[in-house]
Amino acid sequence: MKNRILVVEDEKAISDLICMNLEVAGYEALPVYEGDAAEQALWNEKDLDLALVDIMLPGRNGFELMECFQKRAIPVIYLTAMSDVASKVKGLREGAEDYIVKPFEVLELLVRIEKVLERTGRQKEVLSFGGIVINLDSHQVRKDGECVTLKPMEYDLLLLLVKNKNVAFTREQLLQQVWGSDYMGETRTVDVHVGQLRKKLGLTDQIKTIPKLGYRLEDRE
Repeated sequence: MKNRILVVEDEKAISDLICMNLEVAGYEALPVYEGDAAEQALWNEKDLDLALVDIMLPGRNGFELMECFQKRAIPVIYLTAMSDVASKVKGLREGAEDYIVKPFEVLELLVRIEKVLERTGRQKEVLSFGGIVINLDSHQVRKDGECVTLKPMEYDLLLLLVKNKNVAFTREQLLQQVWGSDYMGETRTVDVHVGQLRKKLGLTDQIKTIPKLGYRLEDRE
């Protein structure tokens, strides 16, 4: 089951970009383009896990919508061009889980979404890719029903790739996301762990090597 994310953004080009990247990352995106439509969606749609909300919207603005989201206990990330400190403080004080200023990096947005879902207890317990099923509670990984033993960093690397299907990562980005910014080892570590995932899970064709860059988990569905 996918996490369902409401995208409240009045500029269709930006909304389409956000929704496309959410879908690629394994989420279900539901776009609306004005404040009143967002309020209506809260009553019509079930099982919403998160809302990405612009502040400057036709009809009710993002700040005015916060009470509606709080009544439904739906966490909010503001995604807005309003970069002044007063707006950031207002948004966070009124209950937003995070506040991201446009323009934004897609990878940063996806990581922040992941952290909010984890923090609020809304991250779905199971992820799947092809014949691979990952239980997020037990950290158990199965391939075609058979349990596969992964080392901790192999598991974390797999999780990052599956959560960000079709997203290209540099080796440096993978090191930072999986091993942490304090890790002093070489990028060769990434290559070794990718090799183990390919071997243990039969992902030779799915984990693509991007010359002079890094890796991408390719989802052709």
